[in-house]
Amino acid sequence: MLKKLFAPTDMTQGKPWQSILIFTLPMIIGNIAQQLYSTVDSIVVSHYIKDAPEVLAQMANNPDFVKAGDRALSAVGSCTPILNLLLVLFIGISAGATIMVSQYYGARNRESLSYTIGNSITVTLICCVVLVVAMTPFIRPLLVMLNTPASTLDWCVDYLTISLVGIAGMAFYNILSGIIRGLGDSVSALIYLLVATITNIFLDIYFVAGLNMGVGGVALATVIAQAVSSLLCLIKLARMQEYFDFGFQYLKPIGEYVKLIVKLGLPSGLTQAIFSSAMIIVQSLTNQFGELFIAANVVIMRVDGFAMMPNFSFGMALTTYAGQNVGAGLYDRVTQGAKQGTWMSVICATSITLIILLFGKGLMSIFTSTQELVDMSYYLMMILAAGYIGVAVTQSLSGIMRGAGDTMTPMWISLITTVVMRVPLAYGISYMTRTPELPNGICECIQISLLASWIFGAVLTLIFYARGKWKDKAIKQ
Repeated sequence: MLKKLFAPTDMTQGKPWQSILIFTLPMIIGNIAQQLYSTVDSIVVSHYIKDAPEVLAQMANNPDFVKAGDRALSAVGSCTPILNLLLVLFIGISAGATIMVSQYYGARNRESLSYTIGNSITVTLICCVVLVVAMTPFIRPLLVMLNTPASTLDWCVDYLTISLVGIAGMAFYNILSGIIRGLGDSVSALIYLLVATITNIFLDIYFVAGLNMGVGGVALATVIAQAVSSLLCLIKLARMQEYFDFGFQYLKPIGEYVKLIVKLGLPSGLTQAIFSSAMIIVQSLTNQFGELFIAANVVIMRVDGFAMMPNFSFGMALTTYAGQNVGAGLYDRVTQGAKQGTWMSVICATSITLIILLFGKGLMSIFTSTQELVDMSYYLMMILAAGYIGVAVTQSLSGIMRGAGDTMTPMWISLITTVVMRVPLAYGISYMTRTPELPNGICECIQISLLASWIFGAVLTLIFYARGKWKDKAIKQ
């Protein structure tokens, strides 16, 4: 029974909704655990980084004073869009590898499966080296260009530098866990991630509270923990040779497989790059509203990260489901699973929206004891709440299209909703609402633009899924 639990799952058999749900549940838990990386980072710096007593006494009557913990919270959050942008290469490789692995596994093509896995590892290693060498010198100039407050600039530089130097751990976990999921095993990746999450929590507290390493300490803790999870994934793959061959000869780059990984993964990577670039551009606008608003957005992002996890999990599960069934030529089963999977995702998103509406302030207070920050975060979160239902539709149907091999359509939808809609709308609302009292306009422009892009994205995804052209994009076996 235990061996079966950790073995690849054949999603071409049984009831579609059961296959999707059984595969999704470990991924939801795993994604929640992964979200704990950044969440624990935020909680630890907020509670353990403090101003000196003399500073607190001096600033006690200053209404504009922001406590060290809240400043550290805003520093970690300000780094997130940039760090996500640095990871887009690996998100693309992971997406391409997952699609190829699931389709080759569904078609029982052992040779192509072996070369896909080996070439994915090699491409990832090359990208890690290039990224570290090329990007490290530009971290501080980029943060300055984005109007990062001087009070948090050095913290941001430390956090991003450590994260970039240790990016191999993050990269290989994304790639290797994607390959394991493509084989239908979502439980192993969950176990390894739980081990890494526990490691991260203990190291966070030790480095920050024990060694007083500040914001850089949480970055180092995350790098070490993710290196642990990627190593465990590599060991797991080495033990799965009943399904594919795993040796040095498969690590040698083969043009056919590298090109296909890039072809399938590039749109997903570009989608994430578009989203991350938009977040960076919007972060520049966010920084203009001051440290308290930046910290409020960090709190929102942490709660939002958990709220989004079921949507992303169903999307990834449906990618694997569609890939295996397309590889086996079972298109009617793909359509059936798309309907059932989307409905499950929507029901889950609706439940999460209700939880946010009812218990939002309690969730916000986990991250800070500053009541003004809690109130602002809750108010801004209410604007976004209904949008999670729209994201559920987008992620589910996009997962089906990607699994079938159509990675371009989700990319174009993301491009339209983010670049054409969200960014101009945020800056437009900001500009149109400027007054002498509000020289930068209303701060709600960030959340209003995001909500509008989520809803519009769901409508576009429904339209393009219904057209059915994604059915013609399967990999030629």
